[in-house]
Amino acid sequence: MRVNLQPSYILHSRAYRDSSLILEVFTAEHGRLSLVAKGARRRARGGSTAALLQPFIPLLLSFSGRGEMKTLTQVESAAAPVALRAEQLYSAMYVNEVLMRLLHRHDPHPLLFAAYGQVLQDLTDAPLLEAVLRRFELGLLDALGYGFSLQQDGSSGDAIEAEGWYHFHPDFGLIRGGQGVDPSHPAYSGGDLLAMSRGEFAGDARLAARRLMRQALAQHLGDAPLKSRDLFRGRLKQTGEQR
Repeated sequence: MRVNLQPSYILHSRAYRDSSLILEVFTAEHGRLSLVAKGARRRARGGSTAALLQPFIPLLLSFSGRGEMKTLTQVESAAAPVALRAEQLYSAMYVNEVLMRLLHRHDPHPLLFAAYGQVLQDLTDAPLLEAVLRRFELGLLDALGYGFSLQQDGSSGDAIEAEGWYHFHPDFGLIRGGQGVDPSHPAYSGGDLLAMSRGEFAGDARLAARRLMRQALAQHLGDAPLKSRDLFRGRLKQTGEQR
């Protein structure tokens, strides 16, 4: 297998042997792949293209190999690095970690790849970072076949009513129920759900969307905590925010 100049982003990298890197990359046409960048750490001192092997840089990668792990043969910049600072950076790290957990190797998602590039750009100038993340999470669930309607009861097929209360079920999506007070079985107001369906994530809908996405993603992320949350937990405590 030989692939030339594939649009890609690096999701994660780690040291390998004495001087190499193992890269987890998200590509436009081949999905998530593992690549070995031989000698990348040794060459980095000379300011070579190894300096490009960082997250959040649009890249063109060439690679080859027959096994599960391919060998990186060429790297070029496809555009300027995305300038992320403070919570923008933490949010992008969260997106990368979620993709690492949920994407299967060699499973192409070209629309999701485009959405990933867009979310990085949106994080740089959006007034409300949480709205960017919630929209991406909803699109991610749809792309992976786990999506659910914010406008329709997943059990009865009835339209979501603004005055109703709904619970999330992993097999059906949102189903009507009582308001309740059980934190392990949260209820969501129909009004907030309809606001989310319109892409509105302010006020009460902001908090409801955060809870709903955590609940929906937990079904697929597993029990291990997200490391990206630990990295900015101190900062989030200062501002009273959560991801």
